[in-house]
Amino acid sequence: MSILVNKDTRIIVQGLTGKTGTFHTEQALAYYGTQMVGGVHPKKGGTTWSSGLDGAASLPIFASVAEARDATKADASVIYVPPAGAGAAIIEAIDAEIPFIVCITEGIPVLDMVKVKARLETSNSRLLGPNCPGILTPEECKIGIMPGSIFKKGSVGVVSRSGTLTYEAVFQTTQVGLGQTTAVGIGGDPVKGTEFIDMLELFLADPETKSMIMIGEIGGSAEEDAAQFLKDEARKGRSKPTVGFIAGVTAPPGRTMGHAGAIVSGGKGGAEDKIEAMKSAGIIVSPSPARLGTTLAELLKG
Repeated sequence: MSILVNKDTRIIVQGLTGKTGTFHTEQALAYYGTQMVGGVHPKKGGTTWSSGLDGAASLPIFASVAEARDATKADASVIYVPPAGAGAAIIEAIDAEIPFIVCITEGIPVLDMVKVKARLETSNSRLLGPNCPGILTPEECKIGIMPGSIFKKGSVGVVSRSGTLTYEAVFQTTQVGLGQTTAVGIGGDPVKGTEFIDMLELFLADPETKSMIMIGEIGGSAEEDAAQFLKDEARKGRSKPTVGFIAGVTAPPGRTMGHAGAIVSGGKGGAEDKIEAMKSAGIIVSPSPARLGTTLAELLKG
């Protein structure tokens, strides 16, 4: 069973006419068969976007998300809008009652995301991101920038704060023959939509997800919270074999490393605390990102 998206998911693209939106929409259409059904641009409504790739479809452009939703029956939106306007783009999608919103944009001001978070609290929309690679269910749906060629339909649920390490976990689980049910990059910003616990809950409830990989990094307490969640669920008899990894072990305290949320401050958010929390929850921590696949394969063999 797919998580959050499947072959029937209908997606509109906010920021389709830009360079990034065009490239990744072409990839999703031409090489993955994802149902991209339209684009949104406030000044280009009524026009048509055409792919430069052979075999990829043309899509209608609408002036607003609400108009696009009404015309296409879309149930998801992906946002490639530049940082200054991305927060407003997310809020527009929320106001249009799009059930699932994926924001790829990096560098959105934190205050803009605080406003988004407040709006999400009173809505029925789910936001993935921002500053994330998106979500991909093999052979069904690709939303975002993940390279579809490394995926294989299988049994591992992957959730990660790091975009690059999401791809690494996917590639390795493909290489060892396990494949994936769905891979989700939740993003590394301090204020975002979907968190680890949200995804772990979905993976635990999915009968086709037999094991999980969870990749965290320094900063914040999301990994400790997720580890406690898994520990609590295990006490209720709900658990699945899980491999974890924490990026940023060598990062100096007080310095932001890559992601805006990856900063150790006030004695909290350090790699060692996160690793210990994972281990206490029964998660097998991989010694390096290069061993994620083999560590999981060895765990499953017993």
